[in-house]
Amino acid sequence: MQSSKHCQETATCVIVLEGLKLSHHYEFVKPNDIRALNLMNAAAKHTLHVLPDIILSYGHSDEYSFVFHKSCSLFERRSAKLASTVVSTFTSAYVHLWPKFLASPPPPGTFLSRATRDDAPGDQTGTETVPSPTTTPPTDLDVSYLPTFDARCIAYPSTSNLRDYLSWRQADCHINNLYNTTFWALVLRGGMSNTEAEEFLKGTLSSDKNEILWSRFGINYNNELEIFRKGSVVFRKYALVDPSARDDARGEESSAADKGNETGDEKDISKTQKEKMKKARQKAEIVVEHVDVIKDEFWLRRPWLFSGKPGKPAMEVTR
Repeated sequence: MQSSKHCQETATCVIVLEGLKLSHHYEFVKPNDIRALNLMNAAAKHTLHVLPDIILSYGHSDEYSFVFHKSCSLFERRSAKLASTVVSTFTSAYVHLWPKFLASPPPPGTFLSRATRDDAPGDQTGTETVPSPTTTPPTDLDVSYLPTFDARCIAYPSTSNLRDYLSWRQADCHINNLYNTTFWALVLRGGMSNTEAEEFLKGTLSSDKNEILWSRFGINYNNELEIFRKGSVVFRKYALVDPSARDDARGEESSAADKGNETGDEKDISKTQKEKMKKARQKAEIVVEHVDVIKDEFWLRRPWLFSGKPGKPAMEVTR
């Protein structure tokens, strides 16, 4: 909530980060640089580790969203404090981890270096001369192009609204990535200029872009990495719940997960219990997955995301 000093107590608070465009200066691989995406994910994991009040985050490209439960009382829910703490924590981790992820060249098999398929159908004009970088991309941060992120705080009154927002974010990831993949295929492997590719794609549907990728370049978009197509979801790992045992397909507050002791209402929880919950969150493994958050299964199997309380520890598999 940009216009409010506090995030409403009844609402879920989401911090949205957007990054300054650095891809051109640092010569990121187009359309996706797996190193840069992994760096974003590592910074997000660090942010969740430092701030156990965050229950989940979702990111793609240069944007990340961090979700606080509606019961969160961190900084008395002052939006300015929440946003500034998240953005500074994320940015410091991003800068610190930059050399770890960007000091090495792109891994083989990326879009730019992918071998041309001899059996690909249709016209492959331009794919024989896929350009390769002629210079070593800069890996050290340039003081004139330091990574920066801006943040805003948004309050969603219900879990249904929150799910709609995250569903929109993931749908946006797919739409943008399909366009970018097709655009850069036409430029890097089809010999078009940026302007020509943009004009060529005007008015095309998703089905048209899929056909262009396959017929011209032998690229099956569905085989692109899920991190590119679905984005990244970062959360604490607990034991999964059997979806058949739950009936809250849309995760509404009226469901069993949002009633009684599962409401996550910390007003009725003692200080000792709060500390135990905090320690449980800190001990939990933070994972990054590239999964569908639009369908119900992700939420039904992870009810702790809406309850605001830690779930049951995941069983460790020993061999």
